[in-house]
Amino acid sequence: MDVRGACVMLGVLLLVNGSVQQNPTKRKPVKKEAATDTAIADLQSQINNIVQELNVLKEQQALQTVCLKGIKAHNKCFLVDPVKKRYHSASEDCNSMGGVLFSPLSSAENDQLRDYIRQSLGQDEQVWLGINDMITEGEWMDQTGSRITYKNWDMSNHRSPQPDGGMAQNCAVLSLASNGKWFDEKCREEKASVCQFNIV
Repeated sequence: MDVRGACVMLGVLLLVNGSVQQNPTKRKPVKKEAATDTAIADLQSQINNIVQELNVLKEQQALQTVCLKGIKAHNKCFLVDPVKKRYHSASEDCNSMGGVLFSPLSSAENDQLRDYIRQSLGQDEQVWLGINDMITEGEWMDQTGSRITYKNWDMSNHRSPQPDGGMAQNCAVLSLASNGKWFDEKCREEKASVCQFNIV
């Protein structure tokens, strides 16, 4: 059922429901009142089902819009936000759209996202990852609170391999200048971001 059809059906059911609920001037027999109550309950159930269906359609439409603007990969959609923000603001903005800051789960996903970000933002940008160690220093978690299993920290500097910021740097970034390697960074820095949406 398309959104317009659902809206029309919802309007008709609301009108019928309103007319059934009006108080009649004459007293009806008890059997008719019971039948009316059952009819009202059935209509209310139908209205609830239509509202639920409409909400699902809205979510699907929003997700399709995101997928059309961004890229689709690994049963997810990704959308770059070029506006530079602090980690928490970027995370809240993704959440408000129904997603989370992206957290690569494999080398292939990291590379694909690196290429997408490079095409969208340029060669030298850094973007927030949905990874931090704010709760316990050194325990890097994704935005669901789970420990990360895939890691791509930059280990090229042997004097100071990543993550090296201690308690001052609790948020992770993906660096395009370092070919998709990760660095820890101060969460108050302003970076671009990528939102991740699961496709259901």
